[in-house]
Amino acid sequence: MSNAIYQNLADLLSQKLSKEQIITDPNLRMAYGTDASFYRLIPQLIVRLASIDEVIFTIQMCAHVGVAYTFRAAGTSLSGQAVSDSVLITLTDDWRNHEIIDAGRQIRLQPGVIGADANKYLAPYQRKIGPDPASINTCKVGGIAANNASGMCCGTAQNSYHTIAAMKLVLHDGTFLDTGDEQSIADFRVSHAQLLAALSGLHHKVAHNPELKQRIEHKYRLKNTTGYALNALVDYHDPIEILTHLMIGSEGTLGFIAEVTYNTVIEHSHKASTFLVFSDIETASKAVSVLANSSVAAVEMMDGRALRSVADKPGMPDFMPTLSIDASALLIEIHASDEQELAYKRQQVAAQLESFRIIESVTFTQDPTTVATLWGIRKGMFPAVGAVREVGTTVVIEDVAFPVEHLAEGVRDLQRLFEKYHYDEAIIFGHALEGNLHFVFTQGFESESEIARYGRFMDDIAALVAGKYQGSLKAEHGTGRNMSPYVELEWGQDGYQLMQQIKRIFDPNGLLNPGVIINSDDQAHLKNLKPMPQADDIVDRCIECGFCEPVCPSKGLTLTPRQRIVLYRELSERKRKNDETTQLEKTFQYQGVDTCAATGLCAERCPVGINTGDLMKQLRQDQYQKFQPIARWTAQHFSATTKLVTTGLKINRVLTRLIGDKRMDSTINGLRKWTGNRTPGWLKETPQANHHIITNHLVNQHQEDTEKRVVYMPSCASRSMGQQTDAQDQRPLTQVTLSLLEKAGYHIIIPQQLSELCCGMPYDSKGMIDIAQSKSQQLEAQLWQASDQGRYPILMDTSPCSKRSKEQFTRPLNIFEPVGFVNQFLLSELEITPKNESVLLHITCSARKMGLVNDMLSLANRCVSHVIVPEHIECCGWAGDKGFTTPELNNNALTPLREQVPKEVTRGFSNSRTCEIGLSHHSGVPYQSILYLVDEVSTAKV
Repeated sequence: MSNAIYQNLADLLSQKLSKEQIITDPNLRMAYGTDASFYRLIPQLIVRLASIDEVIFTIQMCAHVGVAYTFRAAGTSLSGQAVSDSVLITLTDDWRNHEIIDAGRQIRLQPGVIGADANKYLAPYQRKIGPDPASINTCKVGGIAANNASGMCCGTAQNSYHTIAAMKLVLHDGTFLDTGDEQSIADFRVSHAQLLAALSGLHHKVAHNPELKQRIEHKYRLKNTTGYALNALVDYHDPIEILTHLMIGSEGTLGFIAEVTYNTVIEHSHKASTFLVFSDIETASKAVSVLANSSVAAVEMMDGRALRSVADKPGMPDFMPTLSIDASALLIEIHASDEQELAYKRQQVAAQLESFRIIESVTFTQDPTTVATLWGIRKGMFPAVGAVREVGTTVVIEDVAFPVEHLAEGVRDLQRLFEKYHYDEAIIFGHALEGNLHFVFTQGFESESEIARYGRFMDDIAALVAGKYQGSLKAEHGTGRNMSPYVELEWGQDGYQLMQQIKRIFDPNGLLNPGVIINSDDQAHLKNLKPMPQADDIVDRCIECGFCEPVCPSKGLTLTPRQRIVLYRELSERKRKNDETTQLEKTFQYQGVDTCAATGLCAERCPVGINTGDLMKQLRQDQYQKFQPIARWTAQHFSATTKLVTTGLKINRVLTRLIGDKRMDSTINGLRKWTGNRTPGWLKETPQANHHIITNHLVNQHQEDTEKRVVYMPSCASRSMGQQTDAQDQRPLTQVTLSLLEKAGYHIIIPQQLSELCCGMPYDSKGMIDIAQSKSQQLEAQLWQASDQGRYPILMDTSPCSKRSKEQFTRPLNIFEPVGFVNQFLLSELEITPKNESVLLHITCSARKMGLVNDMLSLANRCVSHVIVPEHIECCGWAGDKGFTTPELNNNALTPLREQVPKEVTRGFSNSRTCEIGLSHHSGVPYQSILYLVDEVSTAKV
């Protein structure tokens, strides 16, 4: 299709959509068009829609010009159903609304709600949504419903198909239907009588074909997402119900799911897990058959190669490295409403497995740490394969289901196919109760011989699963492009023709996600394969799953970590081929390098631990090379540098008093605009200078004989910066910290040469690694001396400094940020009188990475009656000085903040002085260190 048609469509769309919502840049289309599958199609146009009206308008315009379109939620799909070479429709963050109904028995969700967030909303009611896919912390409800995703405990009874109560949807002609609204249904029955009659006809057709009906019923005793949900034609006779349930698992090929209402399921308060190892897969499979008749919640099976792939990981049971390749394990979880019921279920499982020889085990436990370790075995297998694959290959995870009675035979046959096609690293694991197995292997697609090997392997898989065992070729990952050539093999000619009719009824013009589920090309699964070229050791292990994206502060502004890696891989490949890269480099500089906060939260979510920020800092080395002499001078004369900062803050305060906020804003930010954003921005929340002078004499004079000693290392930010002018407590953080420590009876030691000390983070964030390391070593030496060679704890008053120091120091120093120190040392020395007040709390990315989320919440809740942690903010995006130099990053990260600030709230708290500037600006209330709150509500114990 010609570029002119897409340009025409873009022009039509621009009548209602802003230019930011329509993406035509070829490099950005490549980045944004990538999903978690091993297919690559580059959309000709990407639109980012914020409302149902925009969806309807876009669908109608696409139909008007005859252009195909594909819907995308989080892009975690594995089978190629969320990529497009035409128009890709994505959703902005405006689609995150939810509503709790009937005390949590139902929940209404827009398609942009992340699955884990839905469960967070339901947690107070001890309920959850039924589907529990492994990607639940990233995938969104629109994708969960569109793929009929399930998971470890979901089984077949609690997936979207069986728990859907109502749906809002848009069809190919732009018609909107709310199946939970009687008037909407009544209107639809009139306007679309022909469509409903056609669905009723299909229902009767199946009812009069006993063989097909029996096949459908058999297929859906298993987990099955191959093709359309033909069970809707058996389970329901009302065409509205048939339509609703056909939309589940339709992968965007029948319409757009604008909202779902789920019947929720119980989230049991008591759980226990056990890990049992058997000598071989046959014995483990027989145990599964026995357990299928019990009330266990989940049974995860792992073959010997799968166990070996994680045997050397930290925290694994001691026996793991000793297991043979023939061993097989079951991870079993039971749920109950009380301890008595849980004990009964434990005994039931033990009795059922009494006759089996178990060679190693971890007995039933409720200990959170042990349970997390056990499930870490299972969850670590996919990334374990990804982490060791050869550069240039990708990780393929297939997803089949066997009848449980044939589970052992199916596993053995799969293993034989691995040997036949030399997939020596392949592992098998899965949800054994449903006979649902995942197998993971690595595959290169850079040569025709490799593609041919994969093609022959998939042919044999299809014959084995769908032919020999009459199982499901796609149990829970969706058909996509990957399994579309085999749908007819699995369902037979009459079943496939039924699906083709469904597609024509809903999509007569063939514009809805073409090539997915229904595809006449028997080689479709071998085309448009994604290249994975070598780029850099830091990111080469990336499997482009997208798990990193929800926590990225630049998401929605520029690129996410996944998208940065996509473009960097492309850039590296073009350079290798000596292709033109000028425009791509220019795009990547701002989109990738300049707007990356480099906080490393992405590594916390990444299955293989990739910190994309490390790559961006590495790339900044060249960018900031010309500033190295200046940076080195500031590091060597750090006292003078901080004095310059303090002087600048004093001048800012004087000028602001003289000419006012508005003229300062227009002057400084006007200059920034005039210079093309080369100068820093200005905020009225810019702090005053810190006039507090810290000396050893001052802090030690009252506490010389005490044994309670602490080294206080104020950060360079808190030494320079005071508070913003409207903060309730105008004392600088250094003064507040000393007040609190003295109140608790501590002898306070201040390091020598304090004004010269810095953790090195300002330099590290700009890629000046050598200078950063030098400052870190200087600080470590002074703290080693001040702490009496690690004898005394060290308090750093901001969390980013403490985190970096913990990571960089080589000596055994006991480093604390404010929350950890208060919880461990001060609370026992203070009387806390909590205030009846609601406050905001921001948990910094450094605090998150240090595992302090619960500690911060606990401390804040000790101090006030109500603590609010605003949603959808993982990192504030201030990122050192980017709040001044790249303010759009901070603005983007904190976009959801202001609307979540209740009227009665007048202040917020955190543990990073610089982050608090942006938080104050975007919330409308002053943020200060949580130490202010603790000092305010505490008194010395008598």
